[in-house]
Amino acid sequence: MDIDYKLAFELAPVGLALSRNRTMVDCNRHLCEMFGASRELLVGQSFLVLYPSVAEFERTGSRIAPILNRQGTYVDERIMKRASGETFWCHVTGRALVPDSPHEAGIWTFEDLSSRRTVKAELTPREREVAAHLMAGLTSKEIGKALTISHRTVEIYRARLMRKYKASNAGDLVHKLMT
Repeated sequence: MDIDYKLAFELAPVGLALSRNRTMVDCNRHLCEMFGASRELLVGQSFLVLYPSVAEFERTGSRIAPILNRQGTYVDERIMKRASGETFWCHVTGRALVPDSPHEAGIWTFEDLSSRRTVKAELTPREREVAAHLMAGLTSKEIGKALTISHRTVEIYRARLMRKYKASNAGDLVHKLMT
């Protein structure tokens, strides 16, 4: 039996998007359902429409380019935005199809984590980035290096997150972020 790759793409159990220069050139049904938008509204649009802010879109693009250049793939968990404006945690994986030019063409998967993890507090874009790295188990120094900020600045953001989530320590904060 021949495999219909277009049908497999369309019916995949995760959101899929093909990109060219950070613009969606195709996406599957699951991605449309996850973000609450039709294919017609997403295809041809910048991935910016899926981000809570322009700043997060720009910072993420800058952060992932060197990793895609070096490794060919990128993985993280971040807060994304549905067409309704609702924010949610999302597991994102990408592969550059042109290794020397990571944004030129790629394939991306999106997995909605909202059934396991809810956005419980209003967070700034930088707080969301720090929270995502904390959940990945990174130290303040590692987060600082990843975000190109000082580890002391990371500690300030972590303290803000602890206040917002009413966490007693770093472990409690990570637990509250993940539940």
